[in-house]
Amino acid sequence: MRAGGALAMKIDDFLNQKSEWLRGVGAHSDIVISSRIRFARNYPDFPFPHWANKEQEQNVIEKAQQAVAQTPQLKEATFFSLAELDPIDKQFLVERHLMSHEHAMRSNGKALCMTANEVISIMINEEDHLRIQVMESGFEFHDVWQIINKLDDELSKKDPFAFSKELGFLTACPTNAGTGMRSSVMLHLPALVTTRQINRVLDAIAKLGFTTRGLYGEGTQASGNFFQISNQVSLGQSETDIINNLEGVIRQIIDQENTARQNLISRHRQKIEDKIWRSYGTLMNAHIISSQETIELLSLVRLGQDLGIIKGLERALINELFILTQPAHLQKIEKKKLSPQERDVKRADLIREKIRGVA
Repeated sequence: MRAGGALAMKIDDFLNQKSEWLRGVGAHSDIVISSRIRFARNYPDFPFPHWANKEQEQNVIEKAQQAVAQTPQLKEATFFSLAELDPIDKQFLVERHLMSHEHAMRSNGKALCMTANEVISIMINEEDHLRIQVMESGFEFHDVWQIINKLDDELSKKDPFAFSKELGFLTACPTNAGTGMRSSVMLHLPALVTTRQINRVLDAIAKLGFTTRGLYGEGTQASGNFFQISNQVSLGQSETDIINNLEGVIRQIIDQENTARQNLISRHRQKIEDKIWRSYGTLMNAHIISSQETIELLSLVRLGQDLGIIKGLERALINELFILTQPAHLQKIEKKKLSPQERDVKRADLIREKIRGVA
């Protein structure tokens, strides 16, 4: 482990805090879980990671570490060499949305930098030399943009990134060239799913040039009624255009989800309340529960909290349970490797303990 500052944290330290994006605050936080902007950046003097040799990968890591040390926003960030982390630690960071599954799977010659509050994380030598991410709770694109725009400027002061006057920022994948920017929003849309309107909504946004993924991004399917929506086009648009276009689409989806929720309450109140309370009862009493079932049940309990049907449970606690009940988190809590069956038992124990602690 390499530290970017004197107060560098160990991975176990992150287990004892809530991720900022799970706090359940910010605009429209009943529907919008998080707002994220990611920049793909590369150094001009080195080949892209997929073509680099070990020495070149290490040189990129050292260059990135030097840039981090000179950047005020990253003064107290922690710098990890992925090769030094065990598989559970790497999966733990994936579950917290601090790095991608691909970054964890191919960890030689790769690193991760992240701030203590988990707002900023930088993957080094993933598909590009740097994948800079800023993520906050709620529908807060303005704040996220201000942070990442300043951070990008600071990181490029000493070593400017690869840039073409014709194409913009140069990236390993042509679809990221131009701004090198991906803006995404994590949405919780249980009412649109329940009323079977979700496919119509997703088809409409796809025609507008946006893509939909699951809880853990590229390559994952939607589960627990969570949908990650992001821009597809990076070339030929400004950063402001990308953000404004995505914001406009998200506001329409928020309106449609709110309308669907009101229709459920006005037309099918008993039915939806029954589903919510059955979900709550299962979580309160189950002694063995899978990760997938947990996500589905927590989704309905979260809807119940948002609609005022379930009282006493804070949104932040429900959000936290989505992450704490993931496989690597359970094993970090227990401080040992667990079999799938052992995880299902521990997961149920943890949920009962957390919910009964506030019920």
